[in-house]
Amino acid sequence: MLMDWKEFLNNTGNAFCTLGQANNELTQAVADLGTKGNKGALDAKTRELIALAVAATTRCDGCISIHAAEAVKAGASREELVEALSMSVALNAGAAAIYSSRILEAFDQHSK
Repeated sequence: MLMDWKEFLNNTGNAFCTLGQANNELTQAVADLGTKGNKGALDAKTRELIALAVAATTRCDGCISIHAAEAVKAGASREELVEALSMSVALNAGAAAIYSSRILEAFDQHSK
């Protein structure tokens, strides 16, 4: 096992509370981001699958622990999650390829 995700979720919540005690306006703004974009066009399960696919590309363990728990609550299946994660892998690899071409272009321009 790589990590105890349930324990990590609890620890993440505690750490976020500690940050909130230091700067409540900041943590409230972060919390609001999750609700302000929800206009009801997507169901909770779809939103959580998207969140997990994004968490894979941003490498956010806190996001993984939170949204994995929420995806389970929303009724996401393991098969649906694997498909969402497959898209994040495909796009991240594609993004790395696109950015590699941009880096080569920048390097070549600076080499002239």
